Amino acid sequence: MCGIVGLVGRFEHKETLLAQSCDRIAHRGPDSHGFWEEADSGVAFGHVRLAIQDLSEQGHQPMASADQRFMLVFNGEIYNHPQLRQALEQDGYAHAWRGHSDTETILAGLMIWGVQETLKRMVGMFAIAVWDRQTRNLVLARDRFGEKPLYYGYTPDGLMFASELKALMPLPGFDAHLNRDAIALFLRHNYIPAPYSVFTKVRKLLPGTWVSLSADQIETGAWPEPVSYWSALEVARSQPRAQFARDDDAVDGLDRVLRQAIRGQLLSDVPLGAFLSGGIDSSLIASLTREEAAGTLKTFSIGFTEPEYNEAEYAAEVARHLGTDHTELYVSAQDSLDLIPSLPQMYDEPFADSSQIPTALVMRMARQQVTVALSGDAGDELFGGYSRYQRVQQWWGKRERVPAGLQGPLRAGARVAASLLSGPRAEKFGKLEQVLGAENMVAFYRQFVSYWQDPASVLKGATEPDSAFSQAPLDSLLDTMMAIDTVSYLPDDILVKVDRAAMAVSLETRVPLLDHRVYEFAWSLDEKYKLRGGDSKWILKQLLYRHVPQQMLDRPKKGFSVPMGQWLRGPLRQWGEQLLALPRLEAQNLLDAQRVREVWMQHQSGQVDNSARLWGILMLQAWLDEYGIKP
Repeated sequence: MCGIVGLVGRFEHKETLLAQSCDRIAHRGPDSHGFWEEADSGVAFGHVRLAIQDLSEQGHQPMASADQRFMLVFNGEIYNHPQLRQALEQDGYAHAWRGHSDTETILAGLMIWGVQETLKRMVGMFAIAVWDRQTRNLVLARDRFGEKPLYYGYTPDGLMFASELKALMPLPGFDAHLNRDAIALFLRHNYIPAPYSVFTKVRKLLPGTWVSLSADQIETGAWPEPVSYWSALEVARSQPRAQFARDDDAVDGLDRVLRQAIRGQLLSDVPLGAFLSGGIDSSLIASLTREEAAGTLKTFSIGFTEPEYNEAEYAAEVARHLGTDHTELYVSAQDSLDLIPSLPQMYDEPFADSSQIPTALVMRMARQQVTVALSGDAGDELFGGYSRYQRVQQWWGKRERVPAGLQGPLRAGARVAASLLSGPRAEKFGKLEQVLGAENMVAFYRQFVSYWQDPASVLKGATEPDSAFSQAPLDSLLDTMMAIDTVSYLPDDILVKVDRAAMAVSLETRVPLLDHRVYEFAWSLDEKYKLRGGDSKWILKQLLYRHVPQQMLDRPKKGFSVPMGQWLRGPLRQWGEQLLALPRLEAQNLLDAQRVREVWMQHQSGQVDNSARLWGILMLQAWLDEYGIKP
C-alpha cells in the first residue's frame, strides 16, 4: 500500500515540489520514498511505499517496464498477480522477472495486453498512474469499487494527481476556490461523491474507469471523458439470474467464490489480521480467513464504556469460538473526543460519517500488531443488509396504496402536520410528505437518506449537480437501493472512511466482499437469498451458521456509532459554539447563518436530535480552519 503523486507540465523544481507532497502523505508509505523525472516531457512522479509484497528494492517505485516504454506509480494490491504472470508468459512475455512485486506484473500486462485488457484481468484494489513514453500519454486508472483514492486536476503550470487532496494543496498555483455545487452534495450526504471534489479545479476519478491524457490535452487543461472497463451499475442491471435446485447450492456457491477472494487477499509478506465486530459480515470473513490462513489469525475489536453502544463482548465470544488471537480495546468518551481535532487532517475533504471516530481508533489498535487487516465491509450493499432498506420499502408500499388523486392533498396535510408537531411524530409526517412527493423510487430514496432535504436552503450560491441518484430505477426497489449505495455511499463514504483512517497509521485494509467475482455472484441471486421473511442478508447468515452457532449471532445490531447527540449538548458544545458562531458564519457568506443557528439551538433545547445534520456543518467548518481556506 502506498501513496502516489505526479506532475505533468511547466512546474519548476519538480523534485522539491513532489518531496513536499510526499511528506504530506508519508503516512501512506513510511518505508521508502521514490522520485522519477523525464525532463523533456515535463513528467515527474513521486511515491511513498508501505511494503507489503516483495519487501526488497525490486519492488521500489516509480518503476519502468522491461522495455522502458512505461513508467508507473501504483497504490494498492493485485491479489491475482501470480496467476497473471503465468498468463503473461503464455502470451509471450519473454523478459526475466526482476522480483515478485505486483507492480512489475502490471507493467508486463501493459506491454502485452494494453491498458483496458490489463485492468479487466486484474483482481485487486488500486490507483495507477502510467506515463507512456511512446504515445506521450498519461493514463490514470482506479479499481472497480474505488477502494483506493485518486485525485487529479490543474494549475496554470499543468496537470497534477495524488492519492490524497492534501498532497496537491501546497503546489504553486493551486486553486483553492470552493466547489459550492459539490458542497451541496456534501450537505445532503455528509460526503462528496466522485467525480466531484471540494475544489473546482480538482476531480476524483470514478471507480472502474481509466482516463488517458495526451500532452496536448494537458497543455490546454482538457478533461477527457474517462473510459469504463467495469461497471457495478451495469452488473446490477444485466447480471443473469442463477438457478439453484436447493438453497444449499446457493450457499455453497457463495462459499466457493468468497473463499477464492480470501485466499487471494491473504497474499502478504507482512503480518496480517482481521477486524471482528461480532456482526454477521466481519464474523463470516474472520471464520473463512481462519480456515484459509496458515497459523493463528489475529482479530481486533473495539468496545465502548457505554453499554448501549458496546458489542465487544459479542466479538470476544465469536473469537473464542473460532480460536483467534483476539485483542480488544475499550475506549471512553474522552478517547473519542480527543481524536476529533485530528479528523480534518485525516479526511482531507469535508467528511462527516461520525463512525469515522471508532473506525480510526480500531485502526490505530490493529496497527500495533499487523500491517494488513481484512474487513467485512460491503455485506450490506451486496446482500440487502441495511435496516433502512426495509423501512424504505414499507414507506414506498404505503404510497402505492394511495390513489393518485389523493396523493396531493395528503402530502399537503402531512406537511402541515410535520410543521405543527415535534419529535418522532413530526419525523413520520415528514417522511410521509417525502414519499408522496417523490416522482419515483430513486427520488424517494435520495430524500430518505439525505441529511439536509434541500441543501439550497442552507448553502448560498449552489446548484446541486447530478449524482448516482440521477440514475433510472432498477427492476425492484431493493435492487435500486443496493445498486445506488454501491456506486455512491460505499466508495465515497464507507471506503473513504476506512482508507483514510487506516492509512493515517500506515495500515492496509482489504475487503474480500469487494472481489468483483463475489459482487457478480451476489447480483446473480434472486432477492429471496438476500431478504427472506423480514430477515436481511439471509445467504450470508446461512453460510456463517456453518461456522458459528446461530444463537451466538441472533441479536439486534447496535452499529458502529457514537452518542454524537449527547456530546454536542455536553463536552462538544463549546467547540460547536465557536465553529457555528453567528459572526463567523455571516462573515463567511457560505451558509445561511440564521438557518444554521436555528438548527443548532433546536438541538441544544433537547426537543430534537439534529446531530447528524450538525456534524456535517461542523466538519465543514473544522476543515476550513484546518487548511486556512476562506470561502
